[in-house]
Amino acid sequence: MSMIDQIIDYNKTFVAQKSYEKYLTSKYPDKKLAVLSCMDTRLTELLPAALGLKNGDAKIIKNAGGLVISPFDSAMRSLIVAVYELGVKEIMVVAHSHCGACHMSYDHFHHEMSARGITDETLDTIRRCGIDLNAWLEGFKDTPTSVRNTVTTIKTHPLMPNDIIVRGFIIDSETGALEEIA
Repeated sequence: MSMIDQIIDYNKTFVAQKSYEKYLTSKYPDKKLAVLSCMDTRLTELLPAALGLKNGDAKIIKNAGGLVISPFDSAMRSLIVAVYELGVKEIMVVAHSHCGACHMSYDHFHHEMSARGITDETLDTIRRCGIDLNAWLEGFKDTPTSVRNTVTTIKTHPLMPNDIIVRGFIIDSETGALEEIA
């Protein structure tokens, strides 16, 4: 049985026992907060616990590295929606220590993709469509600089209102301690 099949079985019991009731909340974040963070598994429970957030308090947006890599990527879109549709007034960018996106390289991905059957012809077709795979799959070399760049991209976005507070942090992925990045 696959992991997804096991999850589906668990879900049937979860719903039948009404275990969802303790999670009921509205779509609007109670603390009017959005958090952009990394998808790292160490942060699944640590991040909200370390920030004192419970279900319904904040919109938590996760991706590889907790980045806005382009002014019109999905993370930025989610933040814009959170501000205009869901009443968010403050945004925290929270990177973390020992992030796998730090020092990621396209060369590594290229090797892994080739080993799993992705051809150079496919990669060339993607490049001809205007996608710079080197930039798209490149990580970052310095976490504080990455946080600063993401905060700046959010603050200076032409669709982001000036009254939104945006601050950047690095969370220790073991202890949950926050360090603000100026």
